[in-house]
Amino acid sequence: MITRRTLGALAAATPLAAPLAAQAQIATQPATRPTLPIEPGATLRMLRPVRFVQPDEDVFRANCARFTQQTGVQVRVDFVGWEDITQQTAVTANTGAGPDTIIAFDQAPHIYTDKVHDLSDIATYLGTKYGGWRPLARAYGIRAGTQQWIGLPFGSTGGPIVARRSALREAGFESVPDDHAGFLRLCQGLRRINKPAGFALGNAVGDGNAFANWLIWSHGGFLVDEAGAVAINSRETIAALQYLRELYPTFIPGTISWNDISNNRAYAAGELSMTQNGVSLYFSLKNDAATAAIAEDTVMSPMPKGLASSTPNAGLTLNAMVFRHTRFPNAAKALLTFLMESEQYDPWLQANLGYWSQPLNAYAASPVWSSDPKIGIFRDTMNSNFWLGYKGPITEGSAAATADYVMVQMCASVASGQATPEQAAREAERRAQRFFRARR
Repeated sequence: MITRRTLGALAAATPLAAPLAAQAQIATQPATRPTLPIEPGATLRMLRPVRFVQPDEDVFRANCARFTQQTGVQVRVDFVGWEDITQQTAVTANTGAGPDTIIAFDQAPHIYTDKVHDLSDIATYLGTKYGGWRPLARAYGIRAGTQQWIGLPFGSTGGPIVARRSALREAGFESVPDDHAGFLRLCQGLRRINKPAGFALGNAVGDGNAFANWLIWSHGGFLVDEAGAVAINSRETIAALQYLRELYPTFIPGTISWNDISNNRAYAAGELSMTQNGVSLYFSLKNDAATAAIAEDTVMSPMPKGLASSTPNAGLTLNAMVFRHTRFPNAAKALLTFLMESEQYDPWLQANLGYWSQPLNAYAASPVWSSDPKIGIFRDTMNSNFWLGYKGPITEGSAAATADYVMVQMCASVASGQATPEQAAREAERRAQRFFRARR
């Protein structure tokens, strides 16, 4: 069974030396490094999500050890499960004790705005030196309504279409259509030849949110408007849910209960021929002799734009923050800056095989993006103009609505026949208003 927890086994087929062999010449611009005098006796503890592949952890730990060698600051890094990072971040923030810095997901710093340090000085330096921050990085890094950086995004993983080329052709398609009608015809064709598609509609942190958001955004809908007012109950949302009623019967059975590993397992077993996933699925297939032929037959392409001007995709983003309870804020900010410098960051980027895409423009030149022609699609994940909580400002409310799966459960209720599109949109509006009441 393929899971994100077991993908570390790929290290056996992915030697650390291979991704580090071609050190990139990353273009930089003159920039003034902020003055961060490290506090006497400083030690640091960092928490971050568990590795994708073993070289991720190996290179990350080696970079932290290099920081210790250069500064004398001892750094302890703890890797925790994806399901646990949010809870441990909440405990740290609410107790005012624990790790000095946490690399969490997406909107996390915006939940604890009064408990994290301003990172504007190091963000400005890094942005100036490395060609500027990409749009998704700016969305997750900057506090709403200000120019203050409270998060430092490290990278993002995208969720494009992953499909069997042979199945597409058998269904009469050379590629995935970019419009809703064409995409529906493709899914109907795959169902007809008994090689169906499948997209998560369960409470899956990555895949469930990715599909539900794509469905609504690609029809022009959104959870809240630019001012932060709940706007999910709209004709665009209802049109998206009506489309889902046609699309869902083409799926493999059971997607309403899928978690983040379900489609990986089904695709690897040949039970479906098209889904939405990160690069993890492709590399797990490629590095297993039993599934290498499936990897060879696999193609990846953006989800259909539909009515949107660009592909609606908010990549799952690693986002670092420094807590106010730390006794060593300068040391913590110096560590984050050090890890983002090209000597450390590019080897780490390459070690991840394209799973994490860079937040800074200069790293688009990394050799990782030419190491395998199939993973080039992930290079620009952070150029997205969509984010969790789109179109509104990223706030504690938008984070809470995402954590409560408002969008996912709205879609699932229609797919399962438990609600009409109109009923589901009204219920999503009611639920969302609990989190945005202060902005109404």
